[in-house]
Amino acid sequence: MKYGYVKVAAGVPGVSLADPSTNTTAIQNMMLQAESKGVEILCLPELCITGYTCQDLFAQQTLLDATEASLLKLMEFSRNLKVVTLVGAPILYKGMLFNCAAVIQSGRIMGFVPKTYLPNYKEFYEQRWFASASVLPDEGGVIHFMGQTVPIKRGLLFEATHCCFGIELCEDLWAPIPPSDHLAVSGADIIFNLSASNELVGKATYLRSLVATQSARLLAGYVYAGAGYGESTQDLVYGGRAYIAENGHILSEGQRFTMNEQLVVSEIDVELLRAERRVNTTFAAAYQLHAYKETTPIELEHFTTNIPFSLSRSVDPHPFIPTGVELDHRCEEILFIQSEGLARRIDHTHAKTVTIGISGGLDSTLALLVAVHAFDRLGRDRRGIVGITMPGFGTTDRTYTNAICLMKGLGITIREINIAEAVNLHFRDLGHNPAVHDLTYENSQARERTQILMDAAGQMEGFVVGTGDLSELALGWATYNGDHMSMYGVNASVPKTLVRHLVTWAAQHIIAEEEVRRTLLDIVDTPISPELLPADANGDIAQVTEDLVGPYELHDFFLYYVLRYGFAPQKIYMLACKAFAADNTNDHYQPDVILKWLRTFVRRFFSQQYKRSCLPDGPKVGSCSLSPRGDWRMPTDAVAAAWLAALEELEEAEAL
Repeated sequence: MKYGYVKVAAGVPGVSLADPSTNTTAIQNMMLQAESKGVEILCLPELCITGYTCQDLFAQQTLLDATEASLLKLMEFSRNLKVVTLVGAPILYKGMLFNCAAVIQSGRIMGFVPKTYLPNYKEFYEQRWFASASVLPDEGGVIHFMGQTVPIKRGLLFEATHCCFGIELCEDLWAPIPPSDHLAVSGADIIFNLSASNELVGKATYLRSLVATQSARLLAGYVYAGAGYGESTQDLVYGGRAYIAENGHILSEGQRFTMNEQLVVSEIDVELLRAERRVNTTFAAAYQLHAYKETTPIELEHFTTNIPFSLSRSVDPHPFIPTGVELDHRCEEILFIQSEGLARRIDHTHAKTVTIGISGGLDSTLALLVAVHAFDRLGRDRRGIVGITMPGFGTTDRTYTNAICLMKGLGITIREINIAEAVNLHFRDLGHNPAVHDLTYENSQARERTQILMDAAGQMEGFVVGTGDLSELALGWATYNGDHMSMYGVNASVPKTLVRHLVTWAAQHIIAEEEVRRTLLDIVDTPISPELLPADANGDIAQVTEDLVGPYELHDFFLYYVLRYGFAPQKIYMLACKAFAADNTNDHYQPDVILKWLRTFVRRFFSQQYKRSCLPDGPKVGSCSLSPRGDWRMPTDAVAAAWLAALEELEEAEAL
């Protein structure tokens, strides 16, 4: 295990029916393959030592004796391997036969987990041969096997450093209350399912969804290995399905109906799962109601491997932005959430107008689109939206023209108030030299604009709609009591990388006027800037935000893993290097660049909390928010020393 990941595999070996010797060789080959790939836990199908479809042969002593001999071989074979292996076998206990998972590690069988729910369908009568785990007492039993004392029980929790897992078998997952429910709330981070589910039209789609959903409900990893080629086709066919899921997402899956053995490998992020559970009060409440009354912890050896760690699963460089049709759905949903919140605030305050500062930039454009959507849904005249453009020392022709064209095209009320004279008067009052383009020079403009917006809103019996986004709040890239303040911030939980997509989506899906659509797309292509410094010699934007604080796609990536999962800087850096590697994205960043901007993010995130402690109201649209009333409550005086020290260690390691 490294960075909280456990490398797991679902194996589907070929089956020779009622031939444990041949099946044992196939299982050993799978163990070797898993070992060579650095797999820490390997899950194989239900009754894979004998084959699942042996039927009345399960009552034959010869088959049971051969099963014991195979388990002994696998125990011996595992002595020099690191991988923990879960195999399916029929196990005798007190005259009863159980369909069990045997957990094998380093020459020992650590436990037998019997199946609880036995199918009794038209197609298959498992209850004919096996007893249910429910017949065992809560404390389970003990089997003396080859000089070892092995527990047999449904509530076994297998524990190693930083990981705990539980087991259920096939039909258990389909039950109204699966054993995995109890195992997860009792502490299992990962559930393994040894299965042999036959194929029916449409069943695979349902099962895939069931595995993903169960992992989401339990905030767990879920590994499913199903029986495949070699099982009897007398009446049923087994397609060899294999899935690895984590918290609702299928990380990896096998190929159905292949005649070859398969080994499906991925990494399950136990640290992520535990972070989810820590903040989920429902999960904690479920412990009291549904944890197994009798659980038996089985201490395993620490998961080790001689294979250097590498992350095989993909890492999305833009975690806030889905792809394909899902992006369209996401954009539409967010716009409705934003406009619903604003409409309710307008109704509640009986406001006659709303006032928005329109700069020709992305954030104010999105806020304006939200206001238009809210007014349209309320059936109100768009002229009640007052857009105020406030040219200053850094305003360029491009942004000014776009601001005017956008307001005209959307049919709102337009006001223009140039701030230059008022700010110069303020400079004289302060005794500040206008030629010195320092923080005072910039902040004076931002605060003058906010003063105009606030007073104009009062003048027109309305309120100010804020434009600042989540990414700016995370970095503190806002002037305190300037663009940082409003009466309702509609973009407060929308990250900068998503703002661009929302504006593009609006241009393509809800704007009918071609001229407005062109204006919106030009705004999307305009460099992000507060325009507080004079333009360059060509009249272009001289103050590009991302040149100063770093690329927003990096900062949004950092922000996601800090807020969503509380990951340490080392892990976020590793994930970012994977996500922004040249072979993964067109937006490639070298590791030293990632490290530089990660340091900037950590430093600013801690030092700028005071700006987030007094944020105005605003709608939460996603899983990440910095509202001091809800998602993020952080002391303003928190010290970043531990986080920065971790980054220093990374820098030293990179320098070696």
